Amino acid sequence: MGNAFDDAAFLAHCSSHPGVYRMLDAKGELLYVGKAKNLKKRLASYFRTSGLAPKTAALVARIAQVETTITANETEALLLEQTLIKEWRPPYNILLRDDKSYPYVFLSDGAFPQLGIHRGAKQRKGRYFGPYPSAGSIRESLGLLQKAFQVRQCEDSYFRNRTRPCLQYQIGRCKAPCVGLVEPAEYAEDVRHSVMFLEGRSNALAEELSAAMERAATRLDFERAAELRDQIALLRRVQDQQSMEGGSGDVDVLAAVVKPGGACVHLISVRGGRVLGSKNFFPQVGIEEEVGDVLAAFLGQYYLANPERDLPGEIIVNATHEDFPALILALTEQRSRELHIRHRVRATRARWQQLAVANAEQALSARLAHRQHLTARFEALAEALDLDAPPLRMECFDISHSSGEATVASCVVFGPEGALKGEYRRYNIEGVTAGDDYAAMQQALTRRFGKLQEGEGKLPDILLVDGGKGQLAIAQEVLQELAVPDLILLGVAKGVTRKPGLETLYLNDAAHEFTLPADSPALHLIQQIRDEAHRFAITGHRARRGKARRTSSLEEVAGVGPKRRRELLKFFGGLQELSRASIDEIAKAPGISKKLADSIYAALHSE
Repeated sequence: MGNAFDDAAFLAHCSSHPGVYRMLDAKGELLYVGKAKNLKKRLASYFRTSGLAPKTAALVARIAQVETTITANETEALLLEQTLIKEWRPPYNILLRDDKSYPYVFLSDGAFPQLGIHRGAKQRKGRYFGPYPSAGSIRESLGLLQKAFQVRQCEDSYFRNRTRPCLQYQIGRCKAPCVGLVEPAEYAEDVRHSVMFLEGRSNALAEELSAAMERAATRLDFERAAELRDQIALLRRVQDQQSMEGGSGDVDVLAAVVKPGGACVHLISVRGGRVLGSKNFFPQVGIEEEVGDVLAAFLGQYYLANPERDLPGEIIVNATHEDFPALILALTEQRSRELHIRHRVRATRARWQQLAVANAEQALSARLAHRQHLTARFEALAEALDLDAPPLRMECFDISHSSGEATVASCVVFGPEGALKGEYRRYNIEGVTAGDDYAAMQQALTRRFGKLQEGEGKLPDILLVDGGKGQLAIAQEVLQELAVPDLILLGVAKGVTRKPGLETLYLNDAAHEFTLPADSPALHLIQQIRDEAHRFAITGHRARRGKARRTSSLEEVAGVGPKRRRELLKFFGGLQELSRASIDEIAKAPGISKKLADSIYAALHSE
């Protein structure tokens, strides 16, 4: 089969024990990691003379070496396999790209607990509810709790320093425990009701509130009865929105769908019988393309390779796999709790399963359609620029500022698969004349392509610069100065009317000016990348500007710490009054010397 690897000699001495095998290419790079009950039988299946899937055949053609590790049993093999996949991420394995921690609802300890979103290690004292599949689903729950029970969601530092109620009290979303407008017993009752909701006991909570409403009405306390009525209405509205109401327990529902070009796994999280939300995953599919294979790989990497991740008591899937018994055993040993993986389910669980399948199919279809659409745009751009092949990496730079304040440059990256957001970069521009976009662009490009000389970063096939001839000339100058290898430089200038579709393009230099039809897919791709660079730059600029405006000038003065800042602001009644004070007046404040007053005055009037 044209393979330098001597499979016959290897298999003649291969063990029949359980274990893990690693396939490497001629450069010693890892191609694939697998596990087997019987290493010899499993590896022999790769070297058949016929019947191999195309992707498996492509893998086998690259094999130059196979390494094996014998384990005591299949469970140990599974654990070792997941460890190696997580560490090395071999290109032919099914890979789950999900490194984010999942959010929880956190309820702090204390007389007036706080409800908030928490990610990361659970170090604070209190209760954690979740995990939720997304920040959006957790905000939905917190928004409902704010309306219904008015438990505070502000940070402790903010809570301790309030002297009057904040806006949340004014709009009826907090009872202002910070200034003593609610009794501890009443607040504790609101917290208890919130906990019942987060634990999934909405029906019991609604019944309790209904009984309390009747008692209030009997006492002729109609105002309290109306409050309870509104709380019940909110709870019932949530239950109505739960189309899958009626289940119980902690369940994760997983459905995988595989089509030519990709795979999708849809996860629905159910805790305490209540659906918390859902999320789509698009694992990189390697040589296996069966639904069961994708699910087995996903479950191993999602739960087994991440011991800190919450494990429900039950997992519902839409296909079965021979590895599931070993996976259950490994997870049971790792987590010391019972686990069930079920494929055939009825009633509410069947509806959960059907909904997960429908969501996975829809999400994958949309992703593949977008990818095909994007591929067509890349091919059109290659044709428009007379390239031999579509570009594999495009970068676009843009500058954003407000009258020269807080200038930020953005760099966005696109490939045939779409935006590569993990490779986006922002550059805070310093040391240039306010409003000088040319100098800002020069600094950003120098910082970006200067890394290539240090052996860092990737060289794009096409560099887009949002701007006309001036910005293009700056980009040419930087690339020549840094001796960057030849790459295609494309300037994008808005037309006279500045309307989309009338852009003027410059290829490599100002002499090669051209336009594309308004309906050109190539122009649409350029506009998409340009607009994304603009959005990313504006977002960074606003964040930087907001941070600068939130930062007091006093923080930059040596010798003026948090305590002294508080005393100064208290003495003068605020930063505005302090800014109006003379040096002699500042020196009258407690603990402020004449020398320090000079420094404070200089900091406040430096602009």
